Amino acid sequence: MRMGVDVVLMQVTQRGTSPKKRRLTTVEFVQDEADLFSGLCVNSSLPMLNRVDPYRTQILTPADMPQFISEVEATCDLVKGQRERDILRKIHELAERCAEAASLELHLQGD
Repeated sequence: MRMGVDVVLMQVTQRGTSPKKRRLTTVEFVQDEADLFSGLCVNSSLPMLNRVDPYRTQILTPADMPQFISEVEATCDLVKGQRERDILRKIHELAERCAEAASLELHLQGD
């Protein structure tokens, strides 16, 4: 059985430099109910998507977004199904928002 990978846009607030002061707030998320995104990642030949682990959380910063966005776009061009394209479009929107603000992170949350 495959595990879904939910994509969560997080607002990071941190007072000072201590990681203990770091707070995360969910801004928006895309739930991978049908394991569509995790399946696309597992079968991807693209380096960033292929590293997505359905069992762990991977944190991407705005600096990671250009590559992540290009890989999501390339995957969207390849998939045939409307459901796959829909979830990739939603993930793409979150990635675009993440790229625009230094205080945001994209969390790829495995089960």
